[in-house]
Amino acid sequence: MRLNNLMKGVASAATIAGLAATLSATLAQAQDAGADKKYKIYLAMSYSGNSWQSEAANIVKALAKTPPYDKEVELTEVISGTDPQAQISAYESMIQAGADGVISFPISATALNRTIKRGCDQGVKFFMYDATVTEPCAYNVSFITAGFGENTAQALVNELGGKGKIFLSRGVPGNSVDKRHTDGAMHIFNQYPGISVVAEYYSYWDDRTTQQETAKALAAHPDVDGIWAQAGEYGAVQALLDKGDKLVPITGENSDGFRLALADPKMQEMGLKGVSSGSPPASAGYAFKVMMEILTGKRDLKPMNIQYPLPWVPAADVKLCKGDTFEDGCNVFPSEKVPSSFVTEVFNPTLLPELSLTSALDGNPTPGATIQPLPEEITQAPDSPGINCQRCEAPENQYELKKVKATVQP
Repeated sequence: MRLNNLMKGVASAATIAGLAATLSATLAQAQDAGADKKYKIYLAMSYSGNSWQSEAANIVKALAKTPPYDKEVELTEVISGTDPQAQISAYESMIQAGADGVISFPISATALNRTIKRGCDQGVKFFMYDATVTEPCAYNVSFITAGFGENTAQALVNELGGKGKIFLSRGVPGNSVDKRHTDGAMHIFNQYPGISVVAEYYSYWDDRTTQQETAKALAAHPDVDGIWAQAGEYGAVQALLDKGDKLVPITGENSDGFRLALADPKMQEMGLKGVSSGSPPASAGYAFKVMMEILTGKRDLKPMNIQYPLPWVPAADVKLCKGDTFEDGCNVFPSEKVPSSFVTEVFNPTLLPELSLTSALDGNPTPGATIQPLPEEITQAPDSPGINCQRCEAPENQYELKKVKATVQP
């Protein structure tokens, strides 16, 4: 009996040991599978018809190829166009395909919300860059609440001494970026009875379209005194040059051609003044890195609105770069190195030290670069109703000037 009990004990011990070994092997396999897991990420673009969008996409693709993301990410690019329904359908396909994350330039702040919420409920992380949505479960990573519209409008008012006829060159109709920029600009212009908006047109953030639309406006208003422009601003310069030998103050965004023009003594003699500010394609790369830190467990961050800093380069501060990144305070490249439409704000030495010109131009990783951790602190954007939140109130100082002071009074 004692021998039988002993044998039973040995058998039980062997069974337990076998189960433990099997469990250990299973856990080890699971850990190996986790270590080898590739996150299924979709780069979901809508509008894609300009240099800005190409550079933003290239930055994400370059980061996805940079170690260790090259072993962690399976990236798929989808371009749906300017129809919100097409982007909704694209999102639905990504959710159904088991996406871990979607990094996207949304074409509408509200039309995509229901589909985004359905994806969030299934565990998909939605990260919007530059443009925003009002669905609370999504992350918005954008500069648009940083004050481009109001600050550039005040800079133009200052140049014009508080009076004059101006053009508004806008972006894509219905997009949150265009709305917030224009709302901020008109908040300033409406304070100055001497400022008259004589032409307003959509240029789709594109140099060629801006040139064409500005030329039409010039035909009707050849005596324009200034132009407030979103991306595509170098097209406005070209339209003025095509018409004659007179330029006017222009506030625009970050194209290489525009920055070179601002610093050109000949252009200055012809009347060009202004400031280069606006949207950094770098926000796409920043959004992607925040997403990856959350997916890989390096950061715990509830859905929120994240503010990217607003670039601000007056004509006097334009400085030519000698290398392939922003170093020693430089902020523009020689014309033989990049096309005039190249959007210069693709770098950030603190947030995106992995990037170089090859990243933005070709979507290839910088040789020898590895992904660097983001700073612990993230700047939260203020609420902006209809832009990044649904049931919220804007702060009283939402249009407060942060980059320029009013030198003329209404």
